[in-house]
Amino acid sequence: MHEKQKHIYVGVDLHKQHHVAVIINCWQEKLGEIKFENKPSAFPTFLLDIDKLIEEGLTPVFGLEDVGGYGRALAQFLTDHEQVVKEVNPALSYAERKSRMTTQKSDSWDAECVARILVRQLSQLPDAKPHDLYWSIQQLVTRRNALVKAQGALKNQLHIQLSHHYPSYKKLFSEVDGKTALAFWKQYPSPSSLYGVGVKKLTTFLLEASNNTCSVKKANEILKLVKEDGHTQKEHQETRDFLVRSIVRDISFKK
Repeated sequence: MHEKQKHIYVGVDLHKQHHVAVIINCWQEKLGEIKFENKPSAFPTFLLDIDKLIEEGLTPVFGLEDVGGYGRALAQFLTDHEQVVKEVNPALSYAERKSRMTTQKSDSWDAECVARILVRQLSQLPDAKPHDLYWSIQQLVTRRNALVKAQGALKNQLHIQLSHHYPSYKKLFSEVDGKTALAFWKQYPSPSSLYGVGVKKLTTFLLEASNNTCSVKKANEILKLVKEDGHTQKEHQETRDFLVRSIVRDISFKK
């Protein structure tokens, strides 16, 4: 008996709420189809249903596209129960779908395409290894990337607001979202909030905000630049100030 005749092939189309499995033999004849929920409590029944379709002496091979995402829990369950689980590159199953003269797009057909890849490339496909450590790191990286992207958008929003309030804002601090700069924008979101604030008071504020790195020289410089910019106060200035403070709070939180 040829090695491929010793197995049945289970291709699984993975989704957030449910999965669809299509079972074929080595001649790519469809033996059955199973739809089941994507939750650990449904997986034992799924395995039992697979067993009912297996002739004596045959062993199942499972193919999953996404063992790090929606298919992670299933891949973990199957490997824990000593099943053979192969990771199928989505590009392979995509090519399989495109190679057929059909317009059908269904979970069942997608699962069957994964199973067909299993039959043809069984020895070349890598074993699925859903390691919790790698998955956890992947989740952290994804979360960090989302924060960085959001931070970039917030920084752009801050630039826009400050350009209306402080035309020379780029000269005030080396980084618009630096620690001292954020503290300043939060306390003084527009020049109107600086009215009546002298060099001494501003110096005291800057020393505390910057851990004693900004001095009276910086305070004088800020007040001079603001004066040179001229009158920038507009109607509903309190709303505009609120926007700056809101953006600053969001940036600080994400940092």
